[in-house]
Amino acid sequence: MTFIVRILRYLFWVVIVSWSFRLLRRLVSNMATEGARAEPEPDVFVPQDSGARKLVRDPVCGMHMAETIAIPLRNGNELLHFCSAECREKYVQGTQKLTASA
Repeated sequence: MTFIVRILRYLFWVVIVSWSFRLLRRLVSNMATEGARAEPEPDVFVPQDSGARKLVRDPVCGMHMAETIAIPLRNGNELLHFCSAECREKYVQGTQKLTASA
């Protein structure tokens, strides 16, 4: 019986020591990364590999897309962006109906 108790006690201390080393290693690595970080993190995520892209909203279907891939349409002084030619045509037809009835 004492042999089994000794084995269990040994295993208990092995687990405690291994957890202690893991905790110590995690604390040291966190302190090292915080010390290496010189600049504060930005509040807004901006990808570093590419320039920031402006998102625009299609007024017909409400889809958001990058301004570079949107189909533009100048309506007076306002520049509108559409996701497809179909949405642009729906908008143009809708505004023509409104101007015809006015």
